[in-house]
Amino acid sequence: MSIDFKSTKGIFQQIADNLCHQMLEGKLPVGERIPSVRDLAVEYEVNRNTLLRTYSILEDAGIIVNKRGIGFFVAENAIELIRENEKKEFFNNELPDFQQKVQLLKLTKDDLTELLEIINNNSK
Repeated sequence: MSIDFKSTKGIFQQIADNLCHQMLEGKLPVGERIPSVRDLAVEYEVNRNTLLRTYSILEDAGIIVNKRGIGFFVAENAIELIRENEKKEFFNNELPDFQQKVQLLKLTKDDLTELLEIINNNSK
């Protein structure tokens, strides 16, 4: 993942989002140790304090747990927490734009049903 330094989202939040997406995709399974602060700081070419903030946010949200002396691990309920947060973000930030586009294009229920079927078929 590359960091978008022009984004309105902070670097720490972009890294947190990336880690969460890796968890949702199964690349970081529940119970697995996540890379160390030092390793990720090198990978993303950012200050270690940025990663400490990222890990602090994820830990406060219950998505990762710190096992002192061992490292950070994906929490048992991380997937559910991430999905819930992603849904809230979608409903609050992306859905209003989508609704406006649906109205402008005069999309019908059939159009949207077809779109959802395509999405469901592509995810299998």
